[in-house]
Amino acid sequence: MAEDGVVCPDWPRTDLNIACYELLIGLVYLADPPKNLSDWKARKSADPDRLRKKLEEYSEAFNLLGDGPRFLQDLSKLDGVQLSPDLLFLDSAGAQTIKNNADVMVRRYRYDRLTLPEAAMALYSLQSSAASGGSGNRTSMRGGGPLTTIVNPEVGLWDLVCANTPYGTPSDIDALPWMRETVTSQDGVVVPPPKGKLFNVEAFFGMPRRIRLVSNGVCINGVIQKTHGTNYVGWEHPLSPYYKLNAKDDWRARHPGAGKYGYHNWLGTIAQRDSDDLSKLALSLRTWVGERGGGGSIIVAGWSMDNAKPRNYIYSQQRLSNLSKEDLKVLTCLIDGASSVAGALTSAFRSVIGTGEDRSAQKEEFFLATEKDFFLIYSAMRGNDEEIRKSLSDTQISLHWLTVLRKHALKQFDQIALPGMALRDVETIKGIVLARKFLGMALYGYGKQGEAIFNALGLPIPASKKSKKVMSND
Repeated sequence: MAEDGVVCPDWPRTDLNIACYELLIGLVYLADPPKNLSDWKARKSADPDRLRKKLEEYSEAFNLLGDGPRFLQDLSKLDGVQLSPDLLFLDSAGAQTIKNNADVMVRRYRYDRLTLPEAAMALYSLQSSAASGGSGNRTSMRGGGPLTTIVNPEVGLWDLVCANTPYGTPSDIDALPWMRETVTSQDGVVVPPPKGKLFNVEAFFGMPRRIRLVSNGVCINGVIQKTHGTNYVGWEHPLSPYYKLNAKDDWRARHPGAGKYGYHNWLGTIAQRDSDDLSKLALSLRTWVGERGGGGSIIVAGWSMDNAKPRNYIYSQQRLSNLSKEDLKVLTCLIDGASSVAGALTSAFRSVIGTGEDRSAQKEEFFLATEKDFFLIYSAMRGNDEEIRKSLSDTQISLHWLTVLRKHALKQFDQIALPGMALRDVETIKGIVLARKFLGMALYGYGKQGEAIFNALGLPIPASKKSKKVMSND
């Protein structure tokens, strides 16, 4: 990872590439982390020989097979049914899915054997992102399918690993959980982080699943799993953003929603709302922006899960910019305003679209439709067009954005709701007309939804007496 010319990992699956990044960062944090900022600056230049020597001290912990400790596997030999290596992938069909012949969005029997490197990376990916998998099967330290954010200086692999490695001191080999008997979660046993800390090296090498790989001497052709792996409570992973539901709540790792990761997902993941005590960005991102120079981009990735069911894998790379507090406030208004309009549009669709899933899909479509205009404004805020930014007040930006949101929301509603109106019954037509009316009112600032939209954008609420004139013009 520290040699010249190595740009990035190239596994056959995106989730394995992200897992590989996490593994490499974890290895440096295990064997040779920077002590502080000055040490980090001195170590930015890659030194392959030094890193190789440091890692060699831990080589006995990284055997995939054999009679001794096995990488990320239970120290004890497990008895049980030998299952397919498919088990190591979150998007593979489980036993119950196969039995019910319900594997439509997931697939059965794709991987009947894996090479040793493929099996190692798949095992690491599973342990770091494990979702609920039936009674007794624990989720990962961050819950099932956590959101991962990785700083990318866009120079090379070592620079990426170096940028994300937390400060610390080398760990003892016994800190790796497979070097000792598994702390099982039977009888409600939980494992908190070390006293006085939020994490140690086990954050990168957690073992929520009790697994032993089976080999035929050439490749991995089976997996044995036992329930009640380690149940981690109270840990905070350096590569994930966290949030609280309220001030008394515990911190929870963020998880990606369904659909594309877009600008509406930025707050709390790659941009922090001002004075927000219920959300915090990943430690790696906070350290990069606050101490290590910032810049480059950030990789956002993770499985979007519905309990044990994978919906889709999120992968996005977004530019990082050191926005001023004033521009960050404007950015927050733009995102909150779009979310408020999307909420009003979703409510309007209740008279047109029956299922919640279909309405959610229309909400995602709205964000996609407005994305181009958002990035035009964001580009000006980042300084790519400084003269334009200086010429616009915050209110002018919000008003321009409201015009964009209004145009796309009404266009989208009309495209879905109006075709075939003559074939509908009177009550349905009445419901659609009223929904269109109230959506229009909200987009011009009237009603509770309208107030929410204008408040989010930082715009003054219009006088109620103007409503009839506005609606007649619309």
